[in-house]
Amino acid sequence: MALVWVALLLAACRGQEDAWQRVQETGVLKVGLDPTYPPFEAADANGVFGLDVDLANALAVDLGVQTEFVLFGYDGLYDALATGQVDVLISALVVAPERTKDFAYSTPYFNAGEILIVRQDEENIVRMEDLHGRTLAVELGALGHVEATSWAKRLPTLTIVPYQTADEALTAVTNHEADAALVDAISGRLFLRQTDGLKRTAVPITVEPFAIVTRIADRQLLEQINRSLTALENNGQLDEITQQWLGK
Repeated sequence: MALVWVALLLAACRGQEDAWQRVQETGVLKVGLDPTYPPFEAADANGVFGLDVDLANALAVDLGVQTEFVLFGYDGLYDALATGQVDVLISALVVAPERTKDFAYSTPYFNAGEILIVRQDEENIVRMEDLHGRTLAVELGALGHVEATSWAKRLPTLTIVPYQTADEALTAVTNHEADAALVDAISGRLFLRQTDGLKRTAVPITVEPFAIVTRIADRQLLEQINRSLTALENNGQLDEITQQWLGK
């Protein structure tokens, strides 16, 4: 029995090293993604592009390897990673605690949670607590609507106005039909990129972290990815990539 446990332990240790060793030996990091979620990933006749693609390429440069992108539907991403078809997933994936038995997540590289957007000249709304007696625009049924409803229990003078889309909610702020809008960071930043006169408050209202995914056994690969993510954050490259695709 002791010999069996030793054998299993050695096999596990080898498994932990395999992915990073293979990446080093081949000089290729195989990245799985679903190319149907712009601006994070999309594809055309010229190949794949987007925030996650640029991030993967920047990571590969820091790791001293090249990227190979392998495309899957969203439902097939984790299966592709589990079966070794790719080394990592970089595809706007939210950290999912229920998957951590089999998969590991990197340090988050983007927060897709809800943000509060107000007019550029608004100085009195910086947090949800500042919405006493104010009108808040939300996308009907979205997470921002749920969060706003929760806050309304604490702020009885808050008026919530739902719109069919996030863009409509944000337009309501532009048109002075609402004092603020609570929308997801992706929709909000893309709207701000194209529209003058609005700004987002400094602190996100909720957290929905996007992270890179590896197999649970590939600890060395995960360590290398986290090291590279830290380097990209410290040298400003991660912020540059994010701003290129989503604006400030």
